Amino acid sequence: MPEDFDYRITRLGSADSDSLLRMMGMFGDVFDEVELYTARRPGTAYLEKLLADDSVIALAAEHSGEIVGGVVAYEFRKLEREISEWYIYDLAVVEACRRRGIATALIGEVGRIASAKGADVMFIQADSGNAEAVSLYSHLGRHERIHNFEIDLKRDDDRRD
Repeated sequence: MPEDFDYRITRLGSADSDSLLRMMGMFGDVFDEVELYTARRPGTAYLEKLLADDSVIALAAEHSGEIVGGVVAYEFRKLEREISEWYIYDLAVVEACRRRGIATALIGEVGRIASAKGADVMFIQADSGNAEAVSLYSHLGRHERIHNFEIDLKRDDDRRD
């Protein structure tokens, strides 16, 4: 790509469900999980409602009309104090557009929006084998070693633990 690579970051709103669908396709490609992100897409009304929700941030990075990066973050309102924390759930940049500051800019914009809403922290996870993500996030914040568990709420009743 040329050195004068330019891109634009846009916050997706209720009228941008088509852009969100394109971004989900990009997530599927980048994460190599196309079926997860495209096979059972929600309807337009659901997406419009989600994008209108102030506790959801969906940002798309575009270059020449193509979505080349994106992020989705969710707000967690706390009970112990009148604050919130934000969780960056999906963050991706297409391989051909990496190392141009797009991911850092997307994270920074989530931080700007979250901070304006009164948040004092946001967090993101990286798979231990994803050295690029670990390196990027290490430059932006402190590393905490945690364990994540996915608890299937729709598992078979026949399965015994």
